[in-house]
Amino acid sequence: MTGSGIAQRIRIQGRVQGVGFRPFIGRLAQRLRLRGWVRNRSGDVDIHVEGEPARLAEFVRALCAEAPPLACPETPAVEDTEFLGYPEFTIRESEAGESRPIVIPPDYFVCADCLREMADSAARRYRYPFTNCTQCGPRYTIIDRLPYDRPNTAMTCFPLCADCQAEYDNPADRRHHAQPLACPRCGPVLEFRGEGLAPVTGNEAVLTACICALQAGLIVAVKGIGGYHLMCDARSDPAVQRLRERKHRPWKPLAVLVPEDWLFNDSMRAKIAAPNDVALACLRSPLRPIVLAPKSPTAVLTPSIAPGLGEIGLMLPYSPLHHLLLTDFGGPLVATSANISGEPVLTDAESVERRLGAVADAFLHHNRPIRRPADDSVFRIIGGIPRPLRLGRGLAPVELRLKTPVSRPTLALGADLKNTIALAVEDRALISPHLGDLGAPRSLDVFEQVIEDLCRLYAVTPERIVCDAHPDYFSSRWARGRGIEIQRIFHHHAHASALFGEFTLKKPILVFTWDGLGFSEDQTLWGGEALLGMPGQWRRVASLRPFRLIGGNQASRDPWRCALAMCWEAGLDWPDRPVESGLVRTAWQREINCPVTSSVGRWFDAAAALIGIAQTQSYEGQAAMALEACSMASREFVEMPLYCDEGVWRADWSPLLPMLMDGERTREERATGFHASLAKLMLRQAERIRQAHGVQQVGFAGGVFQNRLLTEQSILLLSEAGFETLLPGRLPVNDAAISFGQIVESAVERE
Repeated sequence: MTGSGIAQRIRIQGRVQGVGFRPFIGRLAQRLRLRGWVRNRSGDVDIHVEGEPARLAEFVRALCAEAPPLACPETPAVEDTEFLGYPEFTIRESEAGESRPIVIPPDYFVCADCLREMADSAARRYRYPFTNCTQCGPRYTIIDRLPYDRPNTAMTCFPLCADCQAEYDNPADRRHHAQPLACPRCGPVLEFRGEGLAPVTGNEAVLTACICALQAGLIVAVKGIGGYHLMCDARSDPAVQRLRERKHRPWKPLAVLVPEDWLFNDSMRAKIAAPNDVALACLRSPLRPIVLAPKSPTAVLTPSIAPGLGEIGLMLPYSPLHHLLLTDFGGPLVATSANISGEPVLTDAESVERRLGAVADAFLHHNRPIRRPADDSVFRIIGGIPRPLRLGRGLAPVELRLKTPVSRPTLALGADLKNTIALAVEDRALISPHLGDLGAPRSLDVFEQVIEDLCRLYAVTPERIVCDAHPDYFSSRWARGRGIEIQRIFHHHAHASALFGEFTLKKPILVFTWDGLGFSEDQTLWGGEALLGMPGQWRRVASLRPFRLIGGNQASRDPWRCALAMCWEAGLDWPDRPVESGLVRTAWQREINCPVTSSVGRWFDAAAALIGIAQTQSYEGQAAMALEACSMASREFVEMPLYCDEGVWRADWSPLLPMLMDGERTREERATGFHASLAKLMLRQAERIRQAHGVQQVGFAGGVFQNRLLTEQSILLLSEAGFETLLPGRLPVNDAAISFGQIVESAVERE
């Protein structure tokens, strides 16, 4: 034993694994001439440190103040301990244990240091597609179990060469304890395959073959960090149209992968889109998400990337492979998820070739396994702030604190569309990445896999399942087969509770929950409600005049059905209806497969049909998105009378119908008036409720508020009237937040 001084035991929780935290601690201890050791435990970092008291105090301060950029440490827990006289400071082998809470790191974009190294022809990793260090590279998609060490990841099948091992062992190297560490000698490699082609191996040969295919207008499925992308030239209309035809995706917008030097050069940027400074900052953030930005009139991109819409989804390269492909190709590439519509992104070579063999002309594979899928995150700028529309790579899993802890480990199954699952332990809730539509064949398999993975990684066995109250949801039926306690939560209560939980509110709030459809306590399909209260105490105080959906679920695919139903409910005819109405009207009159709803989402569909913008839609939200693209900000509105129905302030929407069918007005005028009228309606309902209950805070929850025009107009009107408005910023406003809302709602209901 050597040295003198005092000894302390320090434990740090938060995001401290997979971010270079132990090497940072080792360098910090060396700088301050301290001795001892550091190790990972199951969910935290454990430190024994010895030295002079002043140096130990500086050490504790710097643990958070100087932490690596990707780390999010919580306040250290410090206690005095026995002085053992260690001769130096070392990084010990990790220890598995019962320590909580575990924090699972997301996947990180390639850092500037690694990019410089890839561009250095004298460097060992020159143009290597899997370059990474402690500050970048895959995490969530390669972890098998915690603690986060190489043997516990998909990289265990790639033994380190002598040079990489030396970097891994060197405390002064930026790859010290970088678990995904690799180089051309010992790491993953690329392979290129195509119908009628001999397989191409060798990284440079594969890159050359892929670039040639893309330049020839072919569609290539490219394996990335969390799954495959389907890529083609974003400037080639024939290539994009072939992709749409083969993928049976005639209208849904496609994301574009853009070279960074194009986007941050004023003259080049106009050839892509017109993002503002907030969007540019979001694009360049560590998340590297897809960001929606206004189209540019001088763009070189083919219009068929986002037909009928005013925005386009942009994304910067985030992996070494992306950077190499874009640099060599020299232009923007379509990069859309390689999946069957509604399913999670595909992750392995056999599945992608079998299921998308009729879509892609060629495949760029690599042999680093993907343990679980992670699609790209999507953001939209609403109210001047980037808001997530989809949780994915770089962002998820998302961890939020619960104001009311759960009494037992709880699994929440979310909604059937835009599904995420949530796992809660004590006061922490972990929300998974986007899993897709549970009605799609492969989605349920991935749903079960992610549940199993997160429970294993968290070392948690759920003692209770929370699911949607709709008895026919896939997730609800799945829950019934688990053999443990089930708690059912109404869809819109979960929406409101998600907002309440994200902002950790303490008093009642008025939440407008506007979306497509959700099963309600009165057995009807809600979607245009305002709820007052707090988790466990929500009550409906405002809604729309109900109407009957012709054909039930089919109405969400045929907006004309919504339009006809609303006209008939109001006693009006629709002369421009696209179908004969005989049998349809009989079904409506006899209430055959015509459930009652108050949905604002279906109201958007009806408006798009009446204006002539969309009579059918091939993807969820198509009609509403086209309606928004046809609109602008305005304060000219049609007033919808309010009437009180058993304590609920309902809006009679019938005065809007003549305006929407008025052929003397342009489509733009009618679409603009529709948005302005809904924003004004929200204000008037909020004012009535404030008069009765004194509430000043108004929240927004539900997929309708992905509509920037409506949301920003509503926020402006409410703010001018003295309301405080709350719009989610950490979780999507859509059904992706339902799983978290179910956790929040269930925690208080079970008190």
